[in-house]
Amino acid sequence: MNKNIGTHQFKKRFGQNFLIDENILNKIINYSKADKETLVIEVGVGSGNLTKKIAGIAKHVVGYEIDLTLKPILNEVLKEDMNVTLIFDDFLKRDLKKDIDKIECNQIFVIANLPYYITTPIITKFIEEDIDIDKMIIMVQKEVGERLNAKPNTKNYNSLTVFINYFFDVTKLFDVSKNVFIPKPNVDSAVIQLKKKEKREYLRNKQLFFKLIRDAFQYKRKTIKNNLKDYDLNIIEGVLSKYNLDLSARAEQITIEQFIDIANNLK
Repeated sequence: MNKNIGTHQFKKRFGQNFLIDENILNKIINYSKADKETLVIEVGVGSGNLTKKIAGIAKHVVGYEIDLTLKPILNEVLKEDMNVTLIFDDFLKRDLKKDIDKIECNQIFVIANLPYYITTPIITKFIEEDIDIDKMIIMVQKEVGERLNAKPNTKNYNSLTVFINYFFDVTKLFDVSKNVFIPKPNVDSAVIQLKKKEKREYLRNKQLFFKLIRDAFQYKRKTIKNNLKDYDLNIIEGVLSKYNLDLSARAEQITIEQFIDIANNLK
């Protein structure tokens, strides 16, 4: 931990829990396999502990930090790292393409201990702004990691699972105890890898697909017939029958490929 962080007034509203375990930091770096051709985006720079390690292996790091009171601390910690660009602003309000436009690289990674209260909006922003992310190595709340990596017919499988797994292959790398943070959070964490799919399934209408999965999972205990009553149920039933399913199925029984098939058949 850098010596100045001990005096920092931690802000709950920003979800500040700084990782202080050297071994965990090194494991994240080793799993990332970033190199001198990699642009790394970090959301939630915090203490700068992870940023400094990334700077040692990557071509360039663009780090976002919303807490302006960390500016003097981070400027001191990272003063020798000329390949780091710090942006003190709300990540969710930034134009990402503009921020990274002039940085040449062969691949773009996201490596970050994400603020838990906005994990999903952060990942979604990268997707919606069409940033060509090759890989994300991110620390998230353990429960969120389990959702992202869930399989059909399990309690953690939900619309977020389907949405993220359309774009990325998800792998859980390792769990992280809440005891290696300052201040200590209430929950344990997990480091997961999201790797860009080499080939995505064809989707006729992405917006329809994303709306379909949101609606299908809207009420988890209800059947497809009830959750998707505003859609053409004859078409949906026809597709489901190919997989030995019917309208009495629940969303968690339906695979990503089956949802894609349904979406591609809907008008």
